[in-house]
Amino acid sequence: MPVNRNALIRFRTIDKCLQNRFRKWTLEDLIDACSEALYEYEGIDKGVSKRTVQGDIQMMRSDKLGYNAPIVVREKRYYTYEEPDYSITNIPLTEQDLGKLTEVVEILRQFKGFSHFKELDGMVQKLEDHVHTQKTKQRPIIDFEKNENLKGLQYLDVLYQAILHKRVLRVSYQSFKAKLPQEFLFHAYLLKEFNNRWFLLGAQGEQEKVMTLALDRIVSIEQDETTRYRENENFDPATYYKNTIGVTVNEGATIQKVEILIDKYNAPYVLTKPLHHTQKVLETTKEGVMIQIEVIINFELERLILGFGDGMKVIKPNHLRKRMIKKFEQGLENYN
Repeated sequence: MPVNRNALIRFRTIDKCLQNRFRKWTLEDLIDACSEALYEYEGIDKGVSKRTVQGDIQMMRSDKLGYNAPIVVREKRYYTYEEPDYSITNIPLTEQDLGKLTEVVEILRQFKGFSHFKELDGMVQKLEDHVHTQKTKQRPIIDFEKNENLKGLQYLDVLYQAILHKRVLRVSYQSFKAKLPQEFLFHAYLLKEFNNRWFLLGAQGEQEKVMTLALDRIVSIEQDETTRYRENENFDPATYYKNTIGVTVNEGATIQKVEILIDKYNAPYVLTKPLHHTQKVLETTKEGVMIQIEVIINFELERLILGFGDGMKVIKPNHLRKRMIKKFEQGLENYN
């Protein structure tokens, strides 16, 4: 049975509402939520009728789309899922779905190896493994890194739509150092994943400086209808991150040549997976390998070096070398 885009938006909206068990959802609440979603995503401002939402609920309850959603009514008024963990996004794929996905995988596989589609490689493998698992009911062949319990993931779609449609956000944000959340307007430019965490880049209020927010520190997000979105035509992600490792870009900092000595046991790991695209080998000895990278020194670089423990030693610049010594001394003191 074909389902149009508007119906899918309503189904997903109802699903998100019923997953939120901290609130009691009346039919009127679901109608309002669906109307807001259609206005947000499609610009439809005429609202949704009671009959339409009632029909959506019946469709979700049925097996016509494979949902069989356990929607029940409590106290003859409030709608909820009888199974707390249920979601229409968790239902198994149908044979027809698997067939279509198999075709998609085969098409995407043809683009592997082309430089323009390099980013597809991991996605194709992940999709292919998921289809294989669903078809055979066997355990996965590939285990991709994931952190499903990470806070803030529920904001990904909202933030993506805000960037896509150029919408200003009112963000409540509490950094690790702050005692209380801070609320401000935010013009979002980019979503970035690093080390299995998500970050949002943009500008706060009237400021021009690009700042980075961690999604797991966001308390709440609302769309601000009264403020005009301000673009930053000078912001280019590739250029912005060209000289850094990770997500922290220290504005005004200069690029420095960092020389690191890696012992022979850890050298193969760094040679096969360079720390940065500027990495080059300066010297190879029996003890190990001396490499050089040209980067802006930041928090992520320090964490990366510390992660290798005694297998990596900073030679230059001297201020970074002293900082690493201090951190190792403090670490030794903690153990003592």
